[in-house]
Amino acid sequence: MTDDQIPSAYVRDKRTPAPSREELRARIPGWGVDLDPADRPSSPKLQYAPDSTGAHWDFPERQPGWEGRERSVEHAFVTPVFGTAQPLHGVSGAIRGYAYRRFSEARLAHWLLLVVGDRVDAGGAHLRSLVSRRPDVPATGLRSEVTAGGLSSRSGRSDRRHHVVDPLVAAGPWAAVAGAVTLGGRVLWRELSRRHR
Repeated sequence: MTDDQIPSAYVRDKRTPAPSREELRARIPGWGVDLDPADRPSSPKLQYAPDSTGAHWDFPERQPGWEGRERSVEHAFVTPVFGTAQPLHGVSGAIRGYAYRRFSEARLAHWLLLVVGDRVDAGGAHLRSLVSRRPDVPATGLRSEVTAGGLSSRSGRSDRRHHVVDPLVAAGPWAAVAGAVTLGGRVLWRELSRRHR
């Protein structure tokens, strides 16, 4: 990457001049309502004066492997250093990749798609654990309620009205899945029995 391809945000000296007030006012409706520095306590901090602060840095060497990494549409390229611990994979990776390719981080759709991708990934992990020799144990905390003084720790708390529904919230989804699997199994068994008569 050549020096003039690096965005100004990543270099010590600003190469791109700031647009004039008239250009900004013409382009952005309502721009300039806070122009008076007396109305903004942060005004002195907004001045770019690198010589007075002693801060200095140069564009860091880029980490290899940035090709194909997810990045928001408002960024010109992936940041010089990035994490590689959880690469995108499967259906959840396709959902997350679409969120990064299609929507800005300022859009609700971007974040909702990331949440959906996370839930799809978690659901896939739960399904994989069911076919393994050590399936996930629901983290309901019900055993600690009985063995570790959980019920006594609930007295005097401000959220005691919620205690009645806690078992339903913790165990309800698991009971619903078990009920759906049982019901589906019964329907399938009846259908197979009817065909073999």
